[in-house]
Amino acid sequence: MRTDRQWMNVRLRDGYLTDEFEAGIEEFVDFAQTHPELMDGTKIRCPCNDRKCQNRSFQELDTVRFHLAKNGFVKDYYVWYKHGETVVQQTSNQNVQRSVESDVGIEYAQPNNACQAMLMDVIGPSFNPHVIEDIPNPTAQELYEMLKASEQEVWPGNPYGHSKLSAVARLLNLKVKHHFSERCFDDICQFLSELLPENNVMTDSFYSTKKLMQGLGLPMYYFPLTPRLQRLYASKATADDMRWHKEHNTEEGVMRHCSESPAWKHFDQIHPSFAAESRNVRLGLCTDGFQPFGQTGQQYSSWPVIVTPYNLPPWMCMKDEYMFLSIIVPGPRNPKEKLDVFLQPLIAELKHLWEVGVQTYDVSTKQNFQMRVALMWTISDFPAYSMLSGWSTAGKLACPYCMENSDAFSLSKGGKTSWFDSHRKFLLMEHPFRRNKKAFRKGQTVLKGAPPIRSGVEILELIEHYGFKKVTENDADGKNAQISKNCRCGWKKRSIFWDLPYWKSNLIRHNLDVMHIEKNFFDNIFNTIMNEEGKTKDNAKSREDLKEFCSRPELHRDETTNKFPKACYSLEKDAKEALCKWLKELRFPDGYASNMGRCVDMKKHKLFGMKSHDCHVFMQRLIPIAFRELLPGNVWQALTEISIFFKNLTTTVIKKEDMERLEKEIPIILCRLERIFPPSFFDSMEHLPIHLAYEAMIAGPVQYRWMYPFERYLRKLKNNVRNKAKVEGSICNAYLVEEASAFCAHYFQPQVYTRHRKVPRNYDYGMGDGSEQEGMLSIFNNTGRSYGRAKSRYFLDDQEYHAAHTYILLNCEEVKPYIEIYANELRQSEPHIDDAAIDAKLDQDFASWFEKF
Repeated sequence: MRTDRQWMNVRLRDGYLTDEFEAGIEEFVDFAQTHPELMDGTKIRCPCNDRKCQNRSFQELDTVRFHLAKNGFVKDYYVWYKHGETVVQQTSNQNVQRSVESDVGIEYAQPNNACQAMLMDVIGPSFNPHVIEDIPNPTAQELYEMLKASEQEVWPGNPYGHSKLSAVARLLNLKVKHHFSERCFDDICQFLSELLPENNVMTDSFYSTKKLMQGLGLPMYYFPLTPRLQRLYASKATADDMRWHKEHNTEEGVMRHCSESPAWKHFDQIHPSFAAESRNVRLGLCTDGFQPFGQTGQQYSSWPVIVTPYNLPPWMCMKDEYMFLSIIVPGPRNPKEKLDVFLQPLIAELKHLWEVGVQTYDVSTKQNFQMRVALMWTISDFPAYSMLSGWSTAGKLACPYCMENSDAFSLSKGGKTSWFDSHRKFLLMEHPFRRNKKAFRKGQTVLKGAPPIRSGVEILELIEHYGFKKVTENDADGKNAQISKNCRCGWKKRSIFWDLPYWKSNLIRHNLDVMHIEKNFFDNIFNTIMNEEGKTKDNAKSREDLKEFCSRPELHRDETTNKFPKACYSLEKDAKEALCKWLKELRFPDGYASNMGRCVDMKKHKLFGMKSHDCHVFMQRLIPIAFRELLPGNVWQALTEISIFFKNLTTTVIKKEDMERLEKEIPIILCRLERIFPPSFFDSMEHLPIHLAYEAMIAGPVQYRWMYPFERYLRKLKNNVRNKAKVEGSICNAYLVEEASAFCAHYFQPQVYTRHRKVPRNYDYGMGDGSEQEGMLSIFNNTGRSYGRAKSRYFLDDQEYHAAHTYILLNCEEVKPYIEIYANELRQSEPHIDDAAIDAKLDQDFASWFEKF
């Protein structure tokens, strides 16, 4: 409080107006008249405590005098900032600059703790607490309240110096980490209030905690993108990393990040003004539906729309803390083509962020800049691909690359669409498979070439030529259905993404999801080889179709027994048993894969409950091993080639020449599979790999464009559904808490566990007292922890002893100089030796060399 204006609190004495208050009123009126720019003619703002005034209405001078004498001044109006006062002289003649925080009960100070630093990062330099020319708006008032909470100790003299804000932020972090319910959070707050001294200021409920944290600008139920992107530049933990895509070193022809891809570089060339500012943000968008009640519960489909920035480096990009929930399309029904209706606010915001941008403060450079945003592409499974792009992914025209040039056909007996013999056209013109009339469709050769890939400009012109409407327009459903039927094309609508001015210039607009394609491909292979009833692609109808379309008499029905002979790609019972037993006993390195033994049914000789990542590991790592001795050589070779294709496709670092090689190899691999499996085996999932190498060559590494990180994120959203009567409300409420906690967690003390500082589950450091013992190697300074139940003493054999000895030496700081000496000796004796060979020598011979050194 201003010490020279204490008279403002003493208006009456014995029922009469005090002389000091009367003199103060005159002092105020005289001061207000010295700032005519803040007056309305001869009127000034009335600062009386009446709810109709409170500095909101202009009154004549005598009226203001009367109001102040009757009602007193508005609470805490010690600095007359509304009437032009910014700097006030104390009676002690010391010039003290006062901040407007005084008007809300805060003494402003420079940020001297982490919470204050966090708030000042959020506020930015445009927020000047010393000079305010108006009453704080509600948003600013929330920030003032948070500043006050960051200064206010939980109770005076608490030993750890926790402020009200830091305590609340820690509690939110615990709620996110351990999934507290709101009732549990309320109970904890009440219990803490009982434990703490009576003069504590701890929040008493989750509601009051949310009210306090609203100053961070977190939205409610609708999640605008702009403030989330601005906070990436407001925090020192992320601001520098948002420029990584422009500043990191690159290697010609090598792609480690999508910023090194031709699609990114093409966008820079088409839009140089956007590319000139490295802090402009590039985004990916993903959507997928999930069932919050499990497979056996009520049918309900909720569709979150998630946006993630690509500016960040690989170790941060696609992590769940940088995935921003933007929209939740409510259930219970699948929105299908109506998804565009719910995307309207996001598309409108993206258009504004592209055309105008938003002023943003970069805490790393201490500068304001106009941040613009561009959406690079979408990521989704194949059904959602149709919802986002407008191209139907069902039927004979399902492929969005082949379009009307598709060679898919309907099986007469099976009734389904087959993509059999759709890949010879991708081969080189002189390849012998093109002229083969027996191994593929009977009597047919293929002379045509691969269909051309259409640009975004060409596709948009085609859509406009047909006259497709957006689903948000009047009579769009009937009009689009009629056009699609008359034109016999795969388009169903004009996607709302075409409203983005730059969308037609993107080389890749919608990604084919490698995760789902790989899983479906594996399921078809494994179920057919294991001849699993109801899931195999080799059944009676399949054999009848095979007889019609292919020349393979060895697989036709035996007229004598009326049975179909066993195919070369099908396992016998003993082979199935051997495979299941091997999988049951198979063990992987810790954290590499789940326990596949739990998926093995030894009685029925089949696998069940395999997740997408289990299929990913089996497809890329186990197929060449599992079927090496169980299948004929030609079958095993074709399966091994498709396994290696997916393995090379999904490496974290890719080279342009490698993707060009894969693009040439995949048609040959698929043709070899066509010579083995029946036409019913080849649905759209077996065809789409023909285009995956092209997408990787254009858009960069697959791990930035597949569904794995988003599926994990959807799993987290599903776990947040506590009130099953209000699915979307539960998700929104939990998401707001997690987002606030994630931002605050960057400012916690280093010893506080957060999801940004996850400790590996096998981390043993800190188990001992941490004291170094003289003469002991550094690797033994930590005690470690026991694993499992104590067993009888185990003696290492020579091979195990050598492995343990080598591991200790190679991971000991004191031995590192000798490792360099040994490596240099190898290079001198063998000038052409590579790093892989040196690593092998280290594992094999370094221990004995070191012992003799």
